Amino acid sequence: MTIVAHWSTRELARKAGVSHGMVHRLWRAHALQPHRVSTFKFTTDPAAEDKIYDVVGLYLHPPTNAVVVSLDEKTQIQVLSRTQPLLPLRPGLPARQRHDYQRNGLTSLYAALEIRSGRVLGECAPATPAPTFLRFLKRVARRYRGRELHVVLDNSSTHSTPAVQTWLAHHPAVQFHFTPKGASWLNMLEAWFGIFTRKSVRRGSFDTVRALIRHIEAYIAEWNSHPTPFVWTKDPAAIVKKALGRGR
Repeated sequence: MTIVAHWSTRELARKAGVSHGMVHRLWRAHALQPHRVSTFKFTTDPAAEDKIYDVVGLYLHPPTNAVVVSLDEKTQIQVLSRTQPLLPLRPGLPARQRHDYQRNGLTSLYAALEIRSGRVLGECAPATPAPTFLRFLKRVARRYRGRELHVVLDNSSTHSTPAVQTWLAHHPAVQFHFTPKGASWLNMLEAWFGIFTRKSVRRGSFDTVRALIRHIEAYIAEWNSHPTPFVWTKDPAAIVKKALGRGR
């Protein structure tokens, strides 16, 4: 039975009874890189192809005189404070911080990214997802009142509650477009969440929930002062071929 899942050249050489130099040359000759691992995930959504064409079609060719937004929530953002202040960047030294921290609560960020302009509408709220989502959806709809509104979002159960369905039935100008199950990367707001987390929150230290909320609000205001729209370039047929192994 093999008990090693990650081989080094020397370990494999001992197992095969050859020199580690030979193992290294063979790996190079066949472009093998066993130290690297990448992840993948295939959607099992039976309607995946139709959803990909629908969502990507909105990105590439938004309806005339309509607004397209990408909407999502980043739930349970931890409010962390470092036990000691960050030691700043110095010549020859990276910024340094203690590994330990204190937890000071949670908040959730609901946000909508306007595809055409790149502007973000955001709201922080406690962790009560279902009613909070509908309240935020109503806020987004009010912002674009009188215009056709297309909303790209994932398949979270809070997006399809009876209360949400009832509200949608009374607001036909608002249309939902769901990404395939297991393919939330099609939601453009995920890219913005990644930038927000990496550049604004991950290295921060916040003593209270309110301090983090003020920080998030300031970041959104700064982003909107010079918004950067994300430009989708991948054709839906290419995505379907790669993700599902078929095409129209």
